[in-house]
Amino acid sequence: MSSEPRFANSPAAPGADPADPAELRGRYLDLLRDALTFNLWDGRDGSMWRDGSLTRKAVRVALSRRRLELTRRLPREWRAEGRDWPRLAHTMIGLRRMDNLRSCVERVLADGVPGDLIETGVWRGGACIFMRGVLAAHGVTDRTVWVADSFAGLPAPDAGKYAADARDQHHRYTALAVPMEEVRENFRRYGLLDDQVGFLKGWFRDTLPTAPIERLAVLRLDGEMYESTSDALHALYGKLSDGGFCVVDDYGNIDGCRQAVDDFRATQGITEPITRIDWTGAYWRKGTPATARTNGTGAGVAPGVTATGVTDARVTDARVAGAAAR
Repeated sequence: MSSEPRFANSPAAPGADPADPAELRGRYLDLLRDALTFNLWDGRDGSMWRDGSLTRKAVRVALSRRRLELTRRLPREWRAEGRDWPRLAHTMIGLRRMDNLRSCVERVLADGVPGDLIETGVWRGGACIFMRGVLAAHGVTDRTVWVADSFAGLPAPDAGKYAADARDQHHRYTALAVPMEEVRENFRRYGLLDDQVGFLKGWFRDTLPTAPIERLAVLRLDGEMYESTSDALHALYGKLSDGGFCVVDDYGNIDGCRQAVDDFRATQGITEPITRIDWTGAYWRKGTPATARTNGTGAGVAPGVTATGVTDARVTDARVAGAAAR
């Protein structure tokens, strides 16, 4: 695959056949990414004005009674980097983490790594919608995208059990509570709501240990808190296949999340190196794909996926910088 940046509104690469399935697939996924992040419109939906004080909350309530709202206009690079809470976009993780997610999914498809895909903590569902879009683009019909969330925001911190969460304030942000019906509707809007999407509603400690998941190929954690991150890792990491990816959205930005990951890796003896995606996201690949162990090639290519058409899970700065500067 070419290392040159490719974006949703870019012309086909020189010499490329616009009717080539790989070309069409790439353009569809770029467009889907940019629509989900609102980067297609340079993030002009604006950022939500968070209720950081009683005064702010009073102003928001007064405006809402008049069907008005306050938004913040931030530099478009912030949206590309996933640094704001968008007013309309269906994800807040930015371009680098979206591209990393696509690369992880395409890598496990190319290597034949068995298992489903899951995100724990989905907000409006954008990252999960993107994963379902990747499966659809590659004609994969035997994997499920699991959408795990309370759909009611984050839990109040249990400081007695999880000291790292003692000062966590995420439970106070009502904007993080997106009803499951709204997330389902977001899937439907993109034509991606079907029987390959499964919803797990409730606190992770209650839903994940008994979730009807046999194996996972991609485990994406976006639970912010120590408790949420730890619950997801303890319930699901054992189901992650060799060659699968564990992606952590808040590793570089939230101390409680990072401590939960580091504690789990230490107690489980996990030594695979952590790779940073951007200013906050990180990932590691578990072990070695079984296909690579057996035939030395890393083949085991799934239908519709060519090993030569899959990028490494890392993302070049050029691709993201170019999208942000359009």
